[in-house]
Amino acid sequence: MSHANTAVIIPAAGSGERLGVGIPKALVEVSGQTLLERAVRNISAVAQLIVIAAPPGFEEQIKKFFTEPSVVVVTGGKLRSESVANALKVISPDYQFVLVHDAARAFAPTELAERVLSELIQGQRAVIPALEVIDTIKVVNAEGFVIDTPDRSALRAIQTPQGFAVDVLKQAHATGSDATDDAALVAQLGIPVKTIIGEPLARKITTLADLTWARELVGQS
Repeated sequence: MSHANTAVIIPAAGSGERLGVGIPKALVEVSGQTLLERAVRNISAVAQLIVIAAPPGFEEQIKKFFTEPSVVVVTGGKLRSESVANALKVISPDYQFVLVHDAARAFAPTELAERVLSELIQGQRAVIPALEVIDTIKVVNAEGFVIDTPDRSALRAIQTPQGFAVDVLKQAHATGSDATDDAALVAQLGIPVKTIIGEPLARKITTLADLTWARELVGQS
């Protein structure tokens, strides 16, 4: 599926401190390709424009990865929301839909982006992939004591790409609020956010164990 009115934002300015490799996480290589390059490759089929919010100081390095005019690099912010807001500034009103995708979810298949986009085309204004939570979740206080056990049947682990009508996402970021994902900002506007079934391959590369998983996935020891 390709859609001429669709843009993609990849906020890739994260430092990757939890990964502990000394470079921005998006630039970590797996079998000769950075996570960012893999993420772009897997999602490019559904978009007319891809805007990458790069770590400050790495803009020129990232531009060398992508020679096609459909990929634009802007400077990211300290917060994820700042990076997305910076990227939104270069997306013209001609675009109808925008997908926001983590470079750290580099192995999310193209088909997942296609399913998100399909829901938007059918009239949804905010769509996010989600997996059922299989572990028991506890809420704890500042001292580490359990204070609640939420019903996990109502819990979901949220992934990317997350899809929105462009005007909706711009309205959400115009508030200047911050959140760990864009769906939370949109929900604050009172706009319904629809979940679809996610993909195990859309695992977020955050720790060295995740990186080991990624290398095993592509057959690299």
